[in-house]
Amino acid sequence: MYMQTDDNELATRAGSGDAAAFETLLERHYDTIFRIALRFSGIREDAEDLTQDICASLPGKLRSFMNQAKFTTWLYRVVVNSAHDMARKHSTALRLNRDYSEVLDLRRGAQADAAREQAWLYETLHEVGEDLRETAILVLAEGLSHGEAAEVLEIKESTVSWRMHELRKKLKAIADQES
Repeated sequence: MYMQTDDNELATRAGSGDAAAFETLLERHYDTIFRIALRFSGIREDAEDLTQDICASLPGKLRSFMNQAKFTTWLYRVVVNSAHDMARKHSTALRLNRDYSEVLDLRRGAQADAAREQAWLYETLHEVGEDLRETAILVLAEGLSHGEAAEVLEIKESTVSWRMHELRKKLKAIADQES
């Protein structure tokens, strides 16, 4: 029924109580919610729990959707905020990064070298600070443009660009120290 309807219209309708619109939104975006939750939590079970919590709270949150941004940008923000809340409730970020690295290694299998490099990156992201880490996840892992990441993080696009520049400098310095 709503397959041709754009996300913003679906979000508005779902926020008004339209169950079919909400179901269509979930069908379109459940995998994205889970993928981002997994990237932020690093633990499959936590990502599953976080995804379910987000989906359960989404009908209420949709009532506040103002249709001022793309629905996907708004949804990224919801997932990022929920992931931050969950991270505060869990153990240290180091454990999250280590577990995420293990998940990456298992998923990559034959691409072990690439997985080790990826694991190093995620472990190292812990050392560069939360702002650079969350920016890197959105830009590098999720493939968002600097402008889209800026909307999600509610900062200027130039700040995202500066953070990515700083991230490259810090990663190079860390890699040089390890050599």
